[in-house]
This record gives sequence, C-alpha cells and structure tokens, in this order.
Amino acid sequence: MADDITPLASLSLTHVYYDPSDPISYLCAFLALVPQALCVVYATLMWSTREAEVILMFAGQMACEAFNFALKRLIKEERPPTLGVGKGYGMPSSHAQFAVFWAVALGLFLVVRHKPRSTSRVVLGGNARSGPGTGAGANVGMPGESTAGRTTRFRGGGLGQIQLRDVEAYAHQPWSLIERVAVSAVALVLASMVAGSRIYLGYHTPKQVLAGCLAGFVCAIGWFAVTYLLRQTGFLAQALNWPVVRWFRIRDLVIEEDMCQAGWEKWEEKRLAAEQLKKN
Repeated sequence: MADDITPLASLSLTHVYYDPSDPISYLCAFLALVPQALCVVYATLMWSTREAEVILMFAGQMACEAFNFALKRLIKEERPPTLGVGKGYGMPSSHAQFAVFWAVALGLFLVVRHKPRSTSRVVLGGNARSGPGTGAGANVGMPGESTAGRTTRFRGGGLGQIQLRDVEAYAHQPWSLIERVAVSAVALVLASMVAGSRIYLGYHTPKQVLAGCLAGFVCAIGWFAVTYLLRQTGFLAQALNWPVVRWFRIRDLVIEEDMCQAGWEKWEEKRLAAEQLKKN
C-alpha cells in the first residue's frame, strides 16, 4: 500500500536556506524574498492605477529577468560549492540583477522623469452670485487671503454655486529633489542588501553578485532610454489610443501628478461640496 503513494515535491519559489542560529542569516533569508514582494507591488499598482509608467517599468523588469535567464545559460558558471545551496547556474545573480534594476529604474523615474505639480485644486463652498468678478476664471479669496495666481471656477449657478480653486492651504506639497534623491538612495541601499544577502547565504560568489548588479544597472539605463524614445517618437501616445489599451483604461498621468494627491483632491471636492450643500 505504501508503494502506491506518490512522493511529494517542494515548491522552491520561496525556499531559502539560512542558519537559524545567526540573526544576520535570518535577515538575509527575508531579503531574498524582496523580488517576490516587488512583483506583488507591481501587480497591485498595475491593477489599481492602470498607469503606463508602472506597466512599462514592470515590462522592463521582466525583460531584465529574461536577460538574466539567457546569461546564466550562456555563461554556465556553477554556484559556490561550499554549502551546496541553490539550483541552476549562478552567474550572474538574478536577485542582485532584479533588485538593482528596480532601484536604478525607480531613481531615474523620481529624479529625472517625474515632474510633480506644485499646487492642487480643491473645493471651497460659497454663496457667490453670478456677476462681474465671479464668473469662470475669476480670482476670489477668503478674508485676509491673497488670491494671486489662484484661479476660481464655479460649478452650478445662482446662490448654490460651488467654488473650485487652487488653494495653498489644501495643496499637497510634492517631494523636493532632495527628498526624491533620498528615496532613490534608500532603494539602492535595499538593493545592495539584497545583493549582499546572496553572498552571505552562500548562494553566489562575490563575482556573480557584482555581475548581477552590473547587468541590472545596464538594463535599467537601457530600458530608460527605450521608454524615453517611446515617448519622444509619439509611439506611446498612439499606443494609448489603441482600442484594447483604452478598454483596460490605461493612462499616462503619473509622471505629472501624484496619484495619491489626485484622489485626495477629488475627495476634498466631494466632501466640501457636500458640506456646502448642507449649509444651503
């Protein structure tokens, strides 16, 4: 009867060997799961935002993985024999290549491509009457408040008008260049930790990890150039008008607006408009 039992296999996607008596080894085991976690983040952002920039970055990440797959089978260098952990070839390290591509691509987006807005539109309620100085595009201010550069437009008519304005008090201040550089640096530090963990756990030699880091860096720079050309040639704009792309509601706004702030502005408009209607 026991001979009829089919032997079970282990799904090694997240199977990581580490020394349970070593806290650093334990941390490295979790760092080895960063690529899987980033894939979950990619999938979540693509589904929730439908942003072309996120989709393009993930496409580049997958192309980088395919490049690593080809390199390993072309070079055919074995993993370090000391601990005998890991399957397949070891040159270059796929973990290091994956993490460095992500960190460099994120840094290029934040520092070079992203053009955050400096002001935000919100709603302020008011019983403004139609007339001179209160039409669309008029500058209307609260008592003691400067209206320079703050455009007002009205929704509705008569006494129940709702004023939509750019108001600094409700504006989200986007990250400064220093903050974006700092976030990029943190991403690079995390990528370095992921790469270093592969050496510490015995999955790769230092040479294999350095090769993976270099390959990830080159792929990120190359993919940034490709996406730049897609925008400059107008191909991306054309692709966004394809029926299948429009059916999935894919857009390209993240390079100009803060996704979180854009939703917050709409919420503020709805909330303040509802408060104004209650007052009326």
